[in-house]
Amino acid sequence: MKKNDLDRKLRDFVGARTAKTFEEVLGIETVGELLRHYPRRYLKKGELTPFDELEVGDQATVQGRVKKVTLRLLDTKQEVSVTDGWQYKRRKTLTKVVVTDGKHDIELAFFNQPWLGSKLAPGTSALFWGEVTMFRTTMQLKSPGSEVLEDDDLSQDEIERRAKPYRPLYPATSKLNTATIERTIKIVLDTIEEIDDPIPPAVRLKHRLLDLREALRLIHLPAAPADWEKAQGRLRFEEALVLQTILAQRRAVADALKAVPRERQQDGLLDAFDDRLPFTLTSGQTEVCHEVFADMARPHPMHRLLQGEVGSGKTVVALRAMLAVVDAGGQAVLLAPTEVLATQHHKTLTKMLGELAEQGMLGGADKATRVGLLTGSLGAAARRTAMLDAASGAAGIVVGTHALLEDKVQFADLGLVVVDEQHRFGVEQRAALSQKSGDATPHVLVMTATPIPRTVAMTVFGDLSVSTLTELPAGRSPISSSVVPAREKPAWLDRAWERVREEVDKGHQAYVVCPRIGDDVKGASDEEGEYADGSEDGKPRPAISVLEVADTLAEVLAGLRVEVLHGRLPADVKDAVMTRFAAGEIDVLVATTVIEVGVDVPNASTMVVMDADRFGISQLHQLRGRVGRGKVPGLCLLVTDAHPASLSRERLAAVASTTDGFALSRIDLEHRREGDVLGVAQSGKRSSLKLLSVLEHEDVIIAAREMAHELVADDPDLSRHPGLRTIVASALQSDQTEYLEKT
Repeated sequence: MKKNDLDRKLRDFVGARTAKTFEEVLGIETVGELLRHYPRRYLKKGELTPFDELEVGDQATVQGRVKKVTLRLLDTKQEVSVTDGWQYKRRKTLTKVVVTDGKHDIELAFFNQPWLGSKLAPGTSALFWGEVTMFRTTMQLKSPGSEVLEDDDLSQDEIERRAKPYRPLYPATSKLNTATIERTIKIVLDTIEEIDDPIPPAVRLKHRLLDLREALRLIHLPAAPADWEKAQGRLRFEEALVLQTILAQRRAVADALKAVPRERQQDGLLDAFDDRLPFTLTSGQTEVCHEVFADMARPHPMHRLLQGEVGSGKTVVALRAMLAVVDAGGQAVLLAPTEVLATQHHKTLTKMLGELAEQGMLGGADKATRVGLLTGSLGAAARRTAMLDAASGAAGIVVGTHALLEDKVQFADLGLVVVDEQHRFGVEQRAALSQKSGDATPHVLVMTATPIPRTVAMTVFGDLSVSTLTELPAGRSPISSSVVPAREKPAWLDRAWERVREEVDKGHQAYVVCPRIGDDVKGASDEEGEYADGSEDGKPRPAISVLEVADTLAEVLAGLRVEVLHGRLPADVKDAVMTRFAAGEIDVLVATTVIEVGVDVPNASTMVVMDADRFGISQLHQLRGRVGRGKVPGLCLLVTDAHPASLSRERLAAVASTTDGFALSRIDLEHRREGDVLGVAQSGKRSSLKLLSVLEHEDVIIAAREMAHELVADDPDLSRHPGLRTIVASALQSDQTEYLEKT
């Protein structure tokens, strides 16, 4: 056989019918997919032992036939019909099974498993295991387990295989059980001859790893826990190495691209901006700015991720980078995910720059530029002006949405692209903007306010340099958070609205956030939170909406100025609402998550999040970052109907317990599937990570990262490592790496 047996179709080994079942039920088509369908756990049994050799205290497995079955209700001591066992599934029961080998009997007692009476009918051949004990004169198996042997003609070898002390249990379904999967895997393992190992021999030797064939054998057919532990270690390293190799290749390609160096100039816009700053940069901001300036001075494009807590001052860092590029003769773009946020950014940058943003205007500084705004909803005249300023270079900084990517939008000399929160700046978008900057590639700075654990950053954003801001600038006020259990304690919700009124009476403002807009009760809004497990009588109720809450508050908060904001409002209306709120002309803003990032109203002191259980941990952390942005302490009230013992309440309790975004990000990932980390769950696809946990296996990720960079530096296209090259190419073609393709 060839070395690429793992790529061959399963039907070549097990027959068309079986192969079709695996494809339809588990989506498994090839030998490699089958062998990488790993056991979810291992069933511990005892050694297969004849009845007459059983000794008290042994952990043993026996093969025998059921001789007698009785079912008793423990609450009444009444013995009932075994065939009616299912109707007693909510009662405390004792099922006694007598098993014989023809000469000797042994008794098993199963508590609260009445259905076993039908499964283990007299005459049934099965394996039974447990600890051997004696009750009076009767030998028993304590805490027994069982496996029915459906075929009376099973060979002794097959029976002994099933009775092995450690049996793999696989992710299975009613149409394809774990025994069938185990049997099929054994057939394949016994049939294949040679397989191409993706981990080079030198790497295996350095890290003391099993070869692939041995690892697959031991993970599926272990004789002891040490076997599958060694196998898992090797296969886990392989998963990390494949991902890190993809990222290392991507980084190498990026480093080979050409970019115009944008060295920092003296006595330019940046220095003028620094002179007018009303505060001192934190040490973290200063350090990150040095990293960014050093990157942009190179003849290769910067690809840097800037992460920082809500309110840590990322905007100032980004603006200083943009001004440095303008000073060097280039232009900078700030790409925002929504028009509301783009407009907000435009106003913020313009305000921070003051006369430095008024080039050619009365009162503008001698050294100045323009800050343009380009969104899809701009009027024709404003759009023409914005496009002309971008194309001529008059606008050194342009803020916008995806409208910036249109073919008609051109730049005189695009040098830097800043990508804002919650926007995946993909390969296609990067290429589109690169085409607008001639032969050179613009420098790229990606910002996120969602703190990312180090190992996640290395796994998901491994082709980006990472800078982190952890300090909060002076003037930020603390935020306290509390869970409001509205169903259990409705008076607490009443008190929440009283607190809102009290804050407004003090001259402050408040946000009320809802997961749904409310113009379509049956259909979920495109702004609905990522969780929806609040329910009543087992049926999820519609999420609370902006419109219904606004109607309620018109009465509850009578006399206060209450308005709504959501993504379906016309752009000019959204802009007008935000302008009035920022000016203090609105007391309470009832909104969806359009206010989640970027919105900066220092006078807003309070936030009430309705149906808070409908949002994820990171999203809630970002939302509450909208308050406490001035000198007034912030208050965030998380309203929920979720059950006290639910996972939703655990999430909310975690958010209320700390304002440390990095601690919350770890908790968030622990609550979510690993696949979500790689972005695959959003499209319903399976995670490409089966054994590697980006939170638990930091040492593996670091070792694989170092090795991947060595391999790629020495052999960029992996021509000397065909096994690794093949599995990397397969991963890149797979939908499971969709996230990596878009980052």
